[in-house]
Amino acid sequence: MKSTKVGIISLGCPRNLVDSESILGRLTAKGYKIVDIQDADIGLVNTCSFIDEAKKESVDAILDLVELKKEGRLKKIIVAGCLSQRYKGELLSGLPEVDAFVGRLEFEDGLSYKKYPLTAAHTGYLKISEGCNHSCSFCVIPKIKGRLKSRAAESIIEEVKRLDEEKKAEINIIGQDISMYGLDIDKKLALSSLLTKIIGALNNVRWLRLLYLYPENLTPDLIRLIADEPRICKYVDLPLQHINQRLLKAMKRPDEKKKIIRMLSDLRQRIPAAAIRTSLIVGFPGETDKEFKELVSFVKEQRFQRLGVFRYSREEGTAAYDYPNQVPEKIKKERFDLIMREQRVISEENNREFLGKTLEVLIDEKESAGNYIGRLSIDAPEVDQAVSVKSRKPLSIGSFIKAKIIDTREYDLAAEAV
Repeated sequence: MKSTKVGIISLGCPRNLVDSESILGRLTAKGYKIVDIQDADIGLVNTCSFIDEAKKESVDAILDLVELKKEGRLKKIIVAGCLSQRYKGELLSGLPEVDAFVGRLEFEDGLSYKKYPLTAAHTGYLKISEGCNHSCSFCVIPKIKGRLKSRAAESIIEEVKRLDEEKKAEINIIGQDISMYGLDIDKKLALSSLLTKIIGALNNVRWLRLLYLYPENLTPDLIRLIADEPRICKYVDLPLQHINQRLLKAMKRPDEKKKIIRMLSDLRQRIPAAAIRTSLIVGFPGETDKEFKELVSFVKEQRFQRLGVFRYSREEGTAAYDYPNQVPEKIKKERFDLIMREQRVISEENNREFLGKTLEVLIDEKESAGNYIGRLSIDAPEVDQAVSVKSRKPLSIGSFIKAKIIDTREYDLAAEAV
């Protein structure tokens, strides 16, 4: 009997990518064949609806599949993930060509199937929690994903051992807020103890990266573990969103300006090699020129190694949707452009500090003969900067090499293999 062929378009963040791998793993176990979307019988879109741009990208992907179905190249279309969880009613009436809408994927402890890999063979993603207990006024994730649900430690370790046996070079540990892991199970923060168990189960994996940590849950024992454990990348991803005290309160963030600055200082003292990554929002309702300038000054002072900036997206169902003094899109864009210009300068100056140094690089892909693309431990895959590596000898994808930095740019480095 001929297998039904399924193709997938996976959109959004690494958390969605893990869900896509799980969906395809289930389908493979049931006898479906996974193929490129152009060759599929069934087209599947795993959507994102975090902000307006993500919603538009998701809808555009669905419409592309609708065209393929009209041409007779697809038999069925399935829409999964955040967009269908959030807007199923509207989508049902507006997209009759879609055969099924599937919402969020629930955790399965003790998987009876193997995930279908969509990432590089040497890179693994490990989702340890779903949902979020925070009530940030700008964020719709708790309404889509629900409250925090931590995955059972036994199930996590089982998957860790499998990833280790597959000789992954790195594991990226993900969740909406992994720093809250265990709070729903044991009524206490348990990320540090989980990481200790994960480390104890490893033989081959070299890098563990933590994505993402909530500032108020960055406990002393967690900082100590990041500082002392060689396998944990000195990469601290702390979404701060803003630094102005009034706006932090309006965003319903429990952080205070003084505490944030003190925490960043403590982090750098305790982990001198740490690369701190953060994300910020510009154009939040009521943000004044003075408050924005305060944010720019904060960025200049802190000189973050990695920085993501979002223009505030007005999302239905969030508290901030009804806030007065919504900032015009033109001003949001101007503020976004200005802060990114400042960060480009900071990033280029930060990168110059690597010039002439010999560093460990993970090789991700071959670009051409003698030319490869890799990353430092302080760079997450698909998100942060890359290292262009020249080598006289062939290099294996997924291998760790020593490379001397010979040139620096705004967001990338150039190196020669040693």
